[in-house]
Amino acid sequence: MDMRQIRAFLAVVDTGTVTRASELLHVVQPAVTRQIRLLEEELASALFLRTRQGMQLTEAGSLLVERARRALRELDIARAEIHPDEAGKLSGVVRLGLLPSSCDMVAGALLKAMVETFPRIRLSLSVDYSDPLLNALVIGEIDAALLYNPWPAGALDIEPLLTEPLSLVGLASQRFTEDTPVPLAALGQSPLILPGTHHRLRSLVEHACAVEGVEITVAAEAHALAVQKSLVVQGYGMTVLPRIAVRDELERCKLSAAPIDAPEFARTIALAQAAPFARQTSRQVRCTTQLLRECIHQIVLSGDWLGAEWIPHAPDPSRNIA
Repeated sequence: MDMRQIRAFLAVVDTGTVTRASELLHVVQPAVTRQIRLLEEELASALFLRTRQGMQLTEAGSLLVERARRALRELDIARAEIHPDEAGKLSGVVRLGLLPSSCDMVAGALLKAMVETFPRIRLSLSVDYSDPLLNALVIGEIDAALLYNPWPAGALDIEPLLTEPLSLVGLASQRFTEDTPVPLAALGQSPLILPGTHHRLRSLVEHACAVEGVEITVAAEAHALAVQKSLVVQGYGMTVLPRIAVRDELERCKLSAAPIDAPEFARTIALAQAAPFARQTSRQVRCTTQLLRECIHQIVLSGDWLGAEWIPHAPDPSRNIA
């Protein structure tokens, strides 16, 4: 097994056909076919089903995909470690999208790591909710983004990183605690401050409460996280957020939070970027997103990302890029 076989395999996975894979790799079609055949012979397993609709992964092929992607990422890291001077010479702008609930913590850790490792790469950070970031990613306004509960998209490479529970957030006097989950019915006991109807969090709350017959009152719609929290601090109602979003207010005893005892009140944070067949990813972007993974992993391990759990099958970025 060599890297040409791995690259050919992933190109076919991402494009769906040998023809488009050959165009992506700038080689002739027989060369791609040969690399796939050699890989299948070495593994003694068929990796694709050849259909009129294109190349579809077999069970064996599906098992190989993430490991193959990880192998390429590790190769990029190794190159940076072997030639650190070249890594330090990388320059340009990398545009990232971050979520409001965790942007302060992630941005600071990432910028520190970038200054130390890739000082000539400049970060351009956009902070917004998941759907606007997803749209910006699809049309090429940003290079990569952190999204929560992203829907599968053929043009995107989506890598789940962590899960975190959603909590009912109220005044400190309500004495919510992390160790004592509240029932879904608690959402109907006080007016709520929620995002607009287009926001997935609002849809989640309304759907879950409707299914269980919990009547809720929306006191106000807040289209910015800061406003949402401020209205709760002022006593106008409760809200639903991950604990990391109100970390400062919890530490200053302005608010309290308790997980909601319903399985749907949890979210997955994923790293999303354009799939290789949709848009070529530069080395600058690959190195930056690898550092982003490492930073988030360390934050989760330290316990600073309140309530978060690293997803075991996600790549374990335990080494810094030298």
